[in-house]
Amino acid sequence: MHKRHNQGVKNVVYLWFISLIAFSLLFGCQADGDKTDERAENRAADAKQTKGTNSTGANRTDDQKQTQGRKEQSERQQKQPSQSKPKPPADPLKAQISKMSLEEKIGQLVFTGVDGYTSDEHAKQLIQTYRVGGIILFERNIQDAEQTRTLLNALKKLNAKNKVPLFFGVDEEGGTVSRMPDSFVPLPTSERIGTVNDRTFSYEIGRVIAREIKTLGFNTNFAPVLDINSNPDNPVIGDRSFGATAKVVSKLGLATLQGMKAERVIPVVKHFPGHGDTSVDSHVGLPVVTHDVERLDAFELVPFKQAIAQGADAVMIAHILLPQLDPDHPASLSKAVITDLLREQLTFGGVVVSDDLTMGAIVEQYDIGEAAVTAVAAGTDLLLVCHEYDNTVAVIEALRKAVADRTLSEQRIDESVYRILALKRAYRITDLPVDRVGVASINREIEQLLQKYVP
Repeated sequence: MHKRHNQGVKNVVYLWFISLIAFSLLFGCQADGDKTDERAENRAADAKQTKGTNSTGANRTDDQKQTQGRKEQSERQQKQPSQSKPKPPADPLKAQISKMSLEEKIGQLVFTGVDGYTSDEHAKQLIQTYRVGGIILFERNIQDAEQTRTLLNALKKLNAKNKVPLFFGVDEEGGTVSRMPDSFVPLPTSERIGTVNDRTFSYEIGRVIAREIKTLGFNTNFAPVLDINSNPDNPVIGDRSFGATAKVVSKLGLATLQGMKAERVIPVVKHFPGHGDTSVDSHVGLPVVTHDVERLDAFELVPFKQAIAQGADAVMIAHILLPQLDPDHPASLSKAVITDLLREQLTFGGVVVSDDLTMGAIVEQYDIGEAAVTAVAAGTDLLLVCHEYDNTVAVIEALRKAVADRTLSEQRIDESVYRILALKRAYRITDLPVDRVGVASINREIEQLLQKYVP
């Protein structure tokens, strides 16, 4: 009994000891597992931190590469030629004007007459001292074909040192207004051409007129007349007009203009805005036309509008008063007519020419120098001063004074000079002499033309 009791105690102690060992082993394994998990977590955290560090470094490396790349690209662009658009070429006419003196520029605005059959001291002064832009000849200058050629060649020679060639102009309308030597076969009046009313005939008339004047050495013709002969009492237009309707004058006048242009002679259409419905000769007095703008637009202006649309390069302004447009100034001195109507409303961008400033319509009302300044201020480019050396000098000196006292700006002068130079360049005007006059060949052409259309 006692032995069994001791044996039981031993068994209990043994079991307790075994349980304790098992418990210790179990607890130790769990602790080791926790430590293993902790170490794994630590390793994972370390790995994550290392990855993050590597990623940041990589990003920094990428930023550095991009910065370096931009720097290298910038350096390459600096080394390469500029890829910007090239500057447009400089305007040669503006460049030419910038090198001209004020005296040279003002001279270009003056188209003057000369005296006699030969070049004289006054002609020399006008060309070499005052640097005029053009010379017009009249009956007083034209004796025969050879003399005319010789005179024009002599005037061209006087201009040899000037960089800008001269206009050489004449009034050659045919019929009653003709400056051609007697050796040429006479041409019919515009009125007679109007009765034929054939566009081709008018074109050929324009072409043969251009050939006539060009063979003598001229390059500019103050024609054709685009006035509508609507007033039978008109003392100055009459048979110089192609007819009494806008349709006939437009048709034949424009054909004549195109014929002249085909021979590279500058046609100057006249007398804007229409001298047909007047009863006073502007050579002796100032005509008044009372029509309003609506009437002018529907009638007198029609041939001019069509001429502008078809490329007219020069327009002459009439010495007529239009009180409905400007009660204070004749058309040739009127901003309302020249700038507002002709340039802005009719969009004419060519050369505006005054009628002769020595005509009665002007000199009976104005000092000629004052008239010249007023005309340029109104928008005129070329001033015709056809008679008397002193008149031309007075005009030039008045223009110089007007710029000096700022009545006219030099910019305003430059605008006209630009248009004048552009016209000379467009028609390839030169001062080359004419070697011989082709009267015989031109006469044969005129005779054939007249035989065909007005036998």
